[in-house]
Amino acid sequence: MQSFLKILRWSVGLLFIFSGLIKANDPLGLSYKMQEFFDVWGISFLTDYTLAFAIVMNVLEIVTGIALIIQFPYKQTLWLLLGLIIFFSFLTGYALFSGKIKTCGCFGDCIPLTPKTSFIKDIVLCIAIVILLFNKKKVKTKMHPALGIFILLIATAGVGYGQNYVLNHLPIFDCLPYKEGNDIVEKMKTPPGAVPDSVSIQMEFTKEGKDYVFDVNHFPENFDSTYVFKTRKEVVVQKGNGLQAAIVDFNITGLSGVDTATALFSIPTPYVLLFAGKIDTSLPWAELLKQLHNKHKLVYIVTADKSGAINTLANENILIGDITMIKTAARVWPTIFVMNGSTIMQKQSYIDYLNK
Repeated sequence: MQSFLKILRWSVGLLFIFSGLIKANDPLGLSYKMQEFFDVWGISFLTDYTLAFAIVMNVLEIVTGIALIIQFPYKQTLWLLLGLIIFFSFLTGYALFSGKIKTCGCFGDCIPLTPKTSFIKDIVLCIAIVILLFNKKKVKTKMHPALGIFILLIATAGVGYGQNYVLNHLPIFDCLPYKEGNDIVEKMKTPPGAVPDSVSIQMEFTKEGKDYVFDVNHFPENFDSTYVFKTRKEVVVQKGNGLQAAIVDFNITGLSGVDTATALFSIPTPYVLLFAGKIDTSLPWAELLKQLHNKHKLVYIVTADKSGAINTLANENILIGDITMIKTAARVWPTIFVMNGSTIMQKQSYIDYLNK
């Protein structure tokens, strides 16, 4: 029994550490996933705090995983882990049964899991933690309290420092589709064997106090102006296999609204795309752009902040991109992409570029 409990304890602890480390590599990614949940739940006022929540959550996962392995403080750690896994099970269960969230972000973008896989994982972990709780008296803690506190404090500081580092210098392991070496055009192609969801457009009308729902292709023969339109929604008739292009939202236009992506990718010489969702006027734009122009003939600012770009960078080539696309492409604003056609040759945060 002792050997079984030890294997179970190490398995649970290592899984929590692994999960936390993957998300700590990209805390902004977790914060964006939290924003998705908050938007669905109608509590968008918490959006400004999601990054802080993400940082704390990652620290908590890693530190509790370490605490379980060193068995200090053992009983308190088990109760904390049980609370965490119940919370995670709620999130993954909501994603699975509501269908409103495609992925839960349990292992970040590096290991994308379906809601079903994530939910099953959390249920198995919950059972494992309950078994450890029921058998907690059979485990004798040998860790000296002072040493245990020291290890956990070092772990907390280390995870905090690591997250601060990647927030300024980009993730250490870039698992996003816009990573260095990728070809954006290739990533926009639908993979072989992809089967999309089969969707039916449902229209809801009211007539004489009664509600009627029709498939957009099957209206009743007596349909006339007495039917008052209420809502329109898409209903998934049959789920596809989930395969889709890695990049589905790449869209860049000029200030006039004309799409420029094809023209950019046709440029025969290397050029720079400088991604910044918003234009922060406190940043050293002048020095950064001076260095970029000294080295590269063509430099383009890609932002969702049209007015900010026009007011601050009026003399630059300004392109407008979707904010979600920019958040995915660049975790640090601004981030420098050195492009060769549609291939990302180099990707670097502005801090690293200025300090090289």
